[in-house]
Amino acid sequence: MKRLIKKTAYRQLATLMLSLLVIAFGTRSTQAQIQTNQLNGGTVNTITTAVPLLLISPDARSGAMGDAGVASKPDANSAHWNPSKFAFIDDDMGFSVSYTPWLRALVPDINLAYLSGYKRIDKNQTIGLSLLYFSLGNIIFTNMVGEVTGEFNPNEFSIDGTYARKLSDHFSGGIALRYIYSNLTGGYYIESAGQSKAGQSIAADISVYYQNDVELGDKSGEYAFGLNISNIGSKMSYTETADRDFIPINLRLGGRLSVDIDEYNSISIIADVNKLLVPTPPVYELDSAGNPVQDASGNKVILYGKDPNRSVVSGMVGSFNDAPGVLNSSGERSIGKEELREITYSIGLEYWYSGQFAVRAGYFHEHATKGNRKFFTLGAGLKYNVFGIDFAYLIPTEAKHPLENTLRFTLLFDFEGLKEQNEESPPKS
Repeated sequence: MKRLIKKTAYRQLATLMLSLLVIAFGTRSTQAQIQTNQLNGGTVNTITTAVPLLLISPDARSGAMGDAGVASKPDANSAHWNPSKFAFIDDDMGFSVSYTPWLRALVPDINLAYLSGYKRIDKNQTIGLSLLYFSLGNIIFTNMVGEVTGEFNPNEFSIDGTYARKLSDHFSGGIALRYIYSNLTGGYYIESAGQSKAGQSIAADISVYYQNDVELGDKSGEYAFGLNISNIGSKMSYTETADRDFIPINLRLGGRLSVDIDEYNSISIIADVNKLLVPTPPVYELDSAGNPVQDASGNKVILYGKDPNRSVVSGMVGSFNDAPGVLNSSGERSIGKEELREITYSIGLEYWYSGQFAVRAGYFHEHATKGNRKFFTLGAGLKYNVFGIDFAYLIPTEAKHPLENTLRFTLLFDFEGLKEQNEESPPKS
């Protein structure tokens, strides 16, 4: 939705657009400062990729459990977290619609929408489709002196097709194929980068899931484990001349334990760990003016770490040992310590009463040197026959954080519930 922009807001919009372009072009506009911090003993070294929206939790259920979901009980949103969970979903067919006003503390019109559905083919196979759409509001383009030169509504989306199959009574595998489209500039000419274009990529997910029953004293329950390597795909570019950037290839691993307390009450605890399988920015040699030193071929000279301009496979494999390292107490660099810092952690709790009312809570942790996202989450859900509704609320650990007051809403529709409702309805006389 377009809005009138006062001249005094141009500076804020230009700052927002610069942030978007850093993501889009994979530039390292803050790299010199990052390197200086590292060389002085600091360790700030965040990893940036194109289309980071692919890692945002799109649904309210997992969003209320600290963004944990790789081994949660299967639902219509399993395509995002672990496609192989679809093989164990109870119902024959269903879908969900989710909506998230995003970064409202910064900009009032950034929104994330998610539509996901599934259909069971037989007792062992399930297919699914999903659409993730991200609107970044209306952006005013200005030149170097602040004059308005145009406007555009940036947007990104991905379309998925998933297939899941039971490989045994307790184990399943799944794949997803994904088309990604990212249009941040509408073909606008950017003075520092030249003619821009929409970025496009094709990617795939590979996942597995295991669940089994367990007895805990006199209580029955279920435990589960899940693994999903998502967004394995081609690099993306937003100009004809810019280097192609990695999309957020991600390794997600986690588990769940569910316990039936009694006939009406049940509780689950779920935990995820994540690691981006893309290169970590190296530390480049700087001259006295703070600019990167170049060799005879015009390439930046790397002091610590490895060259990030690698193939997708090389980037994935090398992502476990390519960090430049952080300085320890003895003044030596520890690569392993920095690699561990690149792992994010999620933990969540889910309580159900009579299978109809749910209360959820969670926590997400990212190291301060890798993005510093730390937040608690709360949420609730209500399920009644055909319909279900979930909502989630995010509480950052820091005041005035860009993610504060983030709300997520999800509406679920269960065709199996509709079928049962029709069967139970008395025939008309």
